[in-house]
Amino acid sequence: MPFLYLAQRQNSNWIPLAAMKYIAKYLSMPYISVYEVATFYTMYNLAPVGKHFIQVCTTTPCLLRGADKIVNLCKEKISPNENEISKKGNCSWMEVECLGACVSAPMIQINDNYYEDLDEKSTVEILDSLIKDKPLKPGSYRGRKNTAPEKEQKVKANGEKHA
Repeated sequence: MPFLYLAQRQNSNWIPLAAMKYIAKYLSMPYISVYEVATFYTMYNLAPVGKHFIQVCTTTPCLLRGADKIVNLCKEKISPNENEISKKGNCSWMEVECLGACVSAPMIQINDNYYEDLDEKSTVEILDSLIKDKPLKPGSYRGRKNTAPEKEQKVKANGEKHA
């Protein structure tokens, strides 16, 4: 798996057949064994993707908080179809199952970075920045630190809570 990851990083975020055959030979194993692993895990791309590869989480928590709107924005701004590289050639997108950031829903992963706590406005800004090849900073778009509540409460010395 680490070799597949490295091959993907070295080949513009996808793994060509030649790379899988090389890995199999290097590891002295049948090519089909490498291919089976690469096709099983969705983190491996077996066809070219855009320089900015956008994965939209559409599992229930993200859908409840607006992932469907993010999908529609990707269709509008990147391409009408999943796994289709944009006309400028620098972006592609796809829907994926849980990316493990449910508390920060809705969210997207762009290459190795998470963009969390999104709404339509922030998503448009992020997608526009990718189209211009000037990606915005990843992280929470509500100012949240890690998985902290949106409004942290401070506790007074006597134990009372206030905002």
